[in-house]
Parts: sequence; C-alpha cells; structure tokens
Amino acid sequence: MTRTPRKHTQVEPLWLMPALDAALVFLAYLLAYVVRYQLQILRPVGEFFSAPFSEYIPYAVVFTAMLYFAYRGGGLYATVRARAWSEELYGLINGVAGATMVLFAVSFVLQPLVFSRLMLIYVAVFTLILHVSARLVRRIIYARLRARGVGVQRAVVIGAGDTGRSVLRLMIARKELGYVPLGYLDDDPARGNVDLGRVRGLGSTDNLAEIIEQYEVDAVVITLPWSHHDKIVKLVDECQHAGIEVSIVPDVFQLSLQQVQIENIDGIPLLRINGPVPFKASSRLVKRGLDITLVILAAPLWLPLLGIVAAAIRIEGEGSIFYRAKRVGENGRIFDLLKFRSMVPNAETMHADLVKAHEQDPRHPKIKDDPRVTKVGHFIRRTSLDELPNLLNVLSGQLSLVGPRPPTPEEVSLYAPWHRQRLQVKPGMTGLWQVSGRSDVPFDEMCLLDIYYIENWSMGLDARILMMTIPRVILRQGAY
Repeated sequence: MTRTPRKHTQVEPLWLMPALDAALVFLAYLLAYVVRYQLQILRPVGEFFSAPFSEYIPYAVVFTAMLYFAYRGGGLYATVRARAWSEELYGLINGVAGATMVLFAVSFVLQPLVFSRLMLIYVAVFTLILHVSARLVRRIIYARLRARGVGVQRAVVIGAGDTGRSVLRLMIARKELGYVPLGYLDDDPARGNVDLGRVRGLGSTDNLAEIIEQYEVDAVVITLPWSHHDKIVKLVDECQHAGIEVSIVPDVFQLSLQQVQIENIDGIPLLRINGPVPFKASSRLVKRGLDITLVILAAPLWLPLLGIVAAAIRIEGEGSIFYRAKRVGENGRIFDLLKFRSMVPNAETMHADLVKAHEQDPRHPKIKDDPRVTKVGHFIRRTSLDELPNLLNVLSGQLSLVGPRPPTPEEVSLYAPWHRQRLQVKPGMTGLWQVSGRSDVPFDEMCLLDIYYIENWSMGLDARILMMTIPRVILRQGAY
C-alpha cells in the first residue's frame, strides 16, 4: 500500500506573489498618477486634460490581469529552485513590456477623451522597479531562512561519481537552495561506506527504504548512469512508495553539468552538449586585474599593519619575521607562500608527530591549541593577521584574493584524482571553504566547495565571498 506523501513546510503560500504583484501594480499606478498629474514632470497637464485617478482603475485591473498571465506563462509563479536571476529579470521585463504595449494598443483603438499615454510609461517603470525590488527582497529572505534551516529539505544523493559529487557540492555551496545533504548511497563499497566530509556514506542502494525512514528524508536525487536503467526505475518506485520527492540527474556520459544546456523543441526536451567549460583566459585576466586593483587600493590599510605586526614579532624574540611555506599553486606549480611567523623557530620538526598525536587528516591538518604557537602568533592567527604577507604573493601573481586553499606538496601527494581539480586555478587567500567554516570544514567538503567555485566563477561570486569573509575574520570563526 502506497504511503501518504510527506507534507513539507510551505514557506510561501501560492497566492502570495500574485497578490503582492497586484498590490504593487496599483501602487505603481498611484505613483504614476502623482508624477503625471500633480508633479507634472516632463510635460504639463492642461486643465481640460486633467483626470481623476478613478479613470485609470479599469486600466490598472486589465494591466494586472495581463501581467498575471504573462508571469504565470513565463514560470515566475512556479516553485523553481535556483532560478537564475537573469531569467527572472527577463520574465519581469518581458511581461511589463508586453502588457504596456497592449494597453497602448487598446487606448489607440478606444481613443478615450481623458487619457495620458505618458502615464503608461510611468506605470511600466514603477511596476518594473517595484516587482524587481519585491523579488530581490524575497530572494534575500529565502536565503536567510534556508541558511537557518527553515523550509529546507533533507536530501540523500544516490551515486557518488562525478555527477553525484557535482550535485553534492551544489547543495553544500548554495545553502539558499534549501537542501541539507544527509549523505549518499553507492553500490561500490569503496564509495558508499566512506564519508565525504560531513556528508555521510550510507552504504549501498539496497538501504534506501531504511535510510528514508531512519533519517526522515524529504528528497532523493538519483545520479546513476543511464546504463543502470532498471536500478533507477526500482529506486524511483521506492521513493514514490515512501511519498518523498525524487529527482533524476542525467549523467550524459559523465560530462560536467555545466556542459549541458536544456532546450525544448515543440515539447521535445533536448540536452545540448556545449563542450568543456574551462576557466576562460578572459576570466583569468579580469580576475587578475581585480586582484591587483583591490590590493593597491587597500595598501594604506594593510601596509601600516604589516609594519606593526613585524615589530611585535621581532620584540617577542629571535627568529625570522616571515615564514616561507612551500605550497602547490595553479597546475601543480610550487611556490613560497609568505606568512608572518606565528610558531617557534623549530616548528616544522614537530609537525608530523603532532598530526599523528591529534589524529588529524594529513591532507588538511588543523591542530587546536598547537603548542608550537607563540603568544604573538596566537593573536595574529586568531585575527588572521598572520596572512597579511599573502598580499605580496597576490601582487606577484602566485596567489589570488579568492580561490581554493593553497595545499602543501605533502597534502597533494595524498589526493585522489578528483581532488586535483582544485589545482586548475590559482589558490586564494579566502574562498568558499573560508566563508563556510574555515578550519572546521573537512577536507573532502572543502574540495567540493573549491570545485564548485571553479565551475561557477564570476566577479559577483568573488565579491560575495570577499564580503562574507570580513565578518568571519572579525568574529574569528574557525580560526586557530
């Protein structure tokens, strides 16, 4: 007997956005009336052409109805996770423009005695501004609610191959999508029984029914190859029997999800292959220019701090002021990462024993209460001032402001093949790993975040990471 589908928390009633849009249309008409007839901006209104606001109410009703059907037809009222902002903005502009042109046509045919076509332009502008603003606020509210666990879905991914890891890093990197990845299932014991950071390996696909009940799963995402068609059908039946949401991600011969574009031709879905999506040369040039510009503009702030910290280290005792650490950069190139020395001079000789004693992951060792750290070192580590000399690496082109964490050669020697994807770009002073928890982020999860960053880079993403880094540094989250 099929179970009743699970009832998920509906954060937003289905009628809310249409009702809000309608209210904002009438507000736009009111604002346009004030601008046109009272303030009389751009063109004065003669006494004979003056009209009461009530004359425009029927037009507002028609305009609202047309926008409703345009927005609904464009999918703006559908519950779609991660709809691109550009797609939503296009839908708004297209809807407002189409509805405005229809009203112009109606007014041309009816030829009302008292009517201002200029006011329709004002209405279109105000409507677009108000509707865009409403959706921006809505996105911010949703992102904050989902980051706090409100309206989220507890998800399990089936398949831990390239496609499965792509889905996992998307869920981890973009909490605003509302997914909490509980774990994954894979019939390969070498994958299914091994945790991927904080995402648990829950065993084989035979455990699905038990996992759904035990962990109160809300959603399952299947990323198995199409060659396992019979297995996929069986898993879908299990999910539907349990009454939970199930989605299938086509692996398309293990291509990156960024290489596939979905098209629709007369109702027939097509997956168009775009080819490899590298970190383009133009993107690298823009990113490099942004790094140099920001570092130079911030020089009046960081140069004095550089001198103060250097003096404090020198006053505390003997030893070099700077610490040069071998790191692996873009495409596996080795470089010297500059930092302020925060440990005793012979710290390297004690490293291996401490990692073993504290049972740390040698690929990403972070030791709390490290006995090698000096008093000044403890302060500059907690405040991240020890990383100020990294800015010199940025200027020299070895490092970027934002990017994957720079690993040591010893860490890289322990990498699995998929981990090496994070070496495709310059490492960074900060990154998604930094703003997601810094030292508290497990290694595999950090790699998922770094690969997501590489595949989805934009200036906007860099700006968001830099802005998110500031409060985490000030609050000392994950720093030790």
